[in-house]
Amino acid sequence: MFADWPLLSLVVWIPIIGGIAVLLSGDKGDAEGVRRLALVFSLVTFVLSLGLYTGFDVNQVEMQFVERFEWIESFKIYYHFGVDGISMPLIILTTFTTVLVILAGWEVIKDRPAQYMAAFLIMEGLMNGVFAALDAMFFYVFWEAMLIPMFIIIGVWGGPRRVYATIKFFIYTFFGSVFMLVAMIYMFYQMDSFAILDMHNMKLDMTEQTLIFIAFLMAFAVKVPMWPVHTWLPDAHVEAPTGGSVILAAIMLKIGGYGFLRFSLPITPDASSSLDWLIILMSLVAVVYIGFVALVQTDMKKLVAYSSIAHMGFVTLGLFVIFRIWDNPANADSTGAVMAVEGAMIQMISHGFISGALFLMIGVLYDRMHSREIKDYGGVVNTMPVFAAFAVFFAMSNAGLPGTSGFVGEFMVIIASFKANFWFAFLAATTLILGAAYTLWMVKRVFYGEVTNNNVKALEDINSRELFIMSTLAIAVLALGLWPAPVVDVMHTSVNNLLQHVAVSKL
Repeated sequence: MFADWPLLSLVVWIPIIGGIAVLLSGDKGDAEGVRRLALVFSLVTFVLSLGLYTGFDVNQVEMQFVERFEWIESFKIYYHFGVDGISMPLIILTTFTTVLVILAGWEVIKDRPAQYMAAFLIMEGLMNGVFAALDAMFFYVFWEAMLIPMFIIIGVWGGPRRVYATIKFFIYTFFGSVFMLVAMIYMFYQMDSFAILDMHNMKLDMTEQTLIFIAFLMAFAVKVPMWPVHTWLPDAHVEAPTGGSVILAAIMLKIGGYGFLRFSLPITPDASSSLDWLIILMSLVAVVYIGFVALVQTDMKKLVAYSSIAHMGFVTLGLFVIFRIWDNPANADSTGAVMAVEGAMIQMISHGFISGALFLMIGVLYDRMHSREIKDYGGVVNTMPVFAAFAVFFAMSNAGLPGTSGFVGEFMVIIASFKANFWFAFLAATTLILGAAYTLWMVKRVFYGEVTNNNVKALEDINSRELFIMSTLAIAVLALGLWPAPVVDVMHTSVNNLLQHVAVSKL
């Protein structure tokens, strides 16, 4: 149906145009009309993004749905879009999550709803642009531009310390991006092209690779975020409105992992191999140390924010443990490396579902009681039984319960890590204990036991809109947990091709 459509341009520009239309329509004062218009644009974008999946050839190595036109001729910068099995699932995750965020803010956002909805639509288009761009400068424009709507969302609709959180968020992310820009410009002058796929085939010596790898690391590590450049994330989450936290955790963190896959591994394979110990160390510290930090949190949002850092540690571990798998003489084939990268990808998608659900849950409670402190709750199951059932399900998914998506990615990365080093796998597996500890600690104190105060006693269970959002996410978590094959099959050829390129390109 969509075979001849410029789908990537549509999923990038329709939400941006929609955001501008919503912004302009807000002057009429029709809040309900604004919400409906925003929902229509987000739904249209989501449906179009599904065309990327239905029209995707899982056996094709080359980029698909390619669009390429001259943009800035003097600098050889092209309007260049295309997707493979690595980027396409992340675009669908973005469009899917945006629909839920628009619905989640339907009744909650009463102050300037048009600007709020518009910011999310524009940010959706910009994030899709990041995943679809095949020109490095085009990628960089979307990479930087997407910070602006998030900066506004936190700064306008955030909590009492929103100014501090927005400035910290901007400084961290912008500072890292500057080094990435320098690396891209250097490579342009070496090869006279900003095409990302051309950069994959560059012949760089070890010094060049190391410097470029470090430049990319500074940008992508902040975005993931990896320890020790993670401190901006808890502040941003705590101060952000619910929708901002959902997009931040579900999508924006994944852009860092995507950057490693699209730039660091294929462009600087030798430096990636030489410095893999650094990434593995940072990843394991995130999994273990940040897990203990989550245990002592008293704010539900902060607990889930630190949990996100720990779970994203699995992503970076899976991406860089491949070199240790290849170095192990016991591994005669590449199945371990493929499993590691595919596990990292599944973890990114799963974390998008689960972290989004957890932040939406906390938002539901905050909307009713205006508190995120665990001590202010207790016995919520007695007054909100349906909501509590969903909350416990998502909490157990976050802890890696088998049968849910939270188990699949982590299990794949742990099994792959065994092929590299027993201790990598052992330390990574501690998340199954720590994750259960801090998650059950929160669940027990918030949901179980007797009703602790009159505020909890007065709580009302979720309405039909909230039920729809929670049910949709629960289905997604179960579907990916019980049957991950449709997602794995899409990415398998692209992951194989990437790993073959990395292995062959090493000096």
